[in-house]
Amino acid sequence: MFLGEYQNRLDDKGRLMIPVKFRLQLSDGAVVTRGLDQSLALYTKTAWQNIADQLSTLPMTDRASRGFQRLMLSGAMEVELDRQGRINLPAYLRDYAGIKTGVVVAGVGDKVELWSEAGWKAETLPWSEDPAQLADRFSELGI
Repeated sequence: MFLGEYQNRLDDKGRLMIPVKFRLQLSDGAVVTRGLDQSLALYTKTAWQNIADQLSTLPMTDRASRGFQRLMLSGAMEVELDRQGRINLPAYLRDYAGIKTGVVVAGVGDKVELWSEAGWKAETLPWSEDPAQLADRFSELGI
């Protein structure tokens, strides 16, 4: 399980240092793709295979299903950690997420989300300003 939030920076070649706590889980390789909310999603190969299997069951006659498959599958790229624990983020994915240099690396359960600093702030600010609203929204979970 991926947990935690880390601030990092891309180097001049578009490589991102993966936090040490995440490296072991990603040591057999990973897949990075377009995520939701203009972020990137980094999955272990096993978790990615589960996602890809689920995507393949969507009806090809449904326009929204085809669009979601395109978003996730056409943007996907296998990545390997180098000896310094870095992955290369392709330019088309960095552009999609608006990532220039600063990157927020967020562990979100079965995946790692990669955000531009501005995107992360915009996404989390509404909930962090009023955590009671978030708690009320999900109170039926019994947490």
